[in-house]
Amino acid sequence: MITQIGSLPFTDVNVAIDYSLRHDIPFLPELTALGDAMLEYVKNPGRLSCLDAFKKQRFETVKVQCVGPATLIQSQYEEDDAVMRVYQHVEAVLDGLHAEAIILFLDEPALGYVGFDFIRLWEPIFESFPVIRGVHTCGNMQWDQMFAAPIDIISFDASKYDIAKYYTDRNNKRIAWGITDVTQVTDYRPGDLITGPCGLSHLTHTEADAHERLTMLKDAAQALRTRV
Repeated sequence: MITQIGSLPFTDVNVAIDYSLRHDIPFLPELTALGDAMLEYVKNPGRLSCLDAFKKQRFETVKVQCVGPATLIQSQYEEDDAVMRVYQHVEAVLDGLHAEAIILFLDEPALGYVGFDFIRLWEPIFESFPVIRGVHTCGNMQWDQMFAAPIDIISFDASKYDIAKYYTDRNNKRIAWGITDVTQVTDYRPGDLITGPCGLSHLTHTEADAHERLTMLKDAAQALRTRV
């Protein structure tokens, strides 16, 4: 099943939501061109360009995401403030969201450079909401820490790293394979997700890039269904 990380290069809310709804698991769009970059929206938790319109939809399964507390601490936030801002943002996003199942990803791009216990920071957030727990990191790290963490889904950049080299037992974890090509999925199992390696900020991507990615993801998912 395909989904994406969250940030998109669109400037039209309705276009962004329509794009999201074309995925197997729709995701809450973050429009960086309208100020939704993760270190910006957390200054005013719950303020996202697409949020009100997105909540008018009804979902079987939906994915939402928020900058993670470890990333905020790396950005000079105090620990309590970091955790509280994430909590407040997630609370605002989930309030009034109509879905049978919600996947919540904490976006922690640089966990490999964190010099403190980041896993304990996730617990008060995940325990506060009835969600499927996910963490996204697009850099390299000690992957055994992720497989030992009390989360459900690990999202990573499969275009740069082969996570299958770092485990013998997944410990019941699902994987969100962040790919640019289906050959980068080296250990697909039922329940895994297919996504892009990272988000699609307007600073580095165009709307055409977003449409090309969606086509790639659909083709990859079809190829994997045939393989399985």
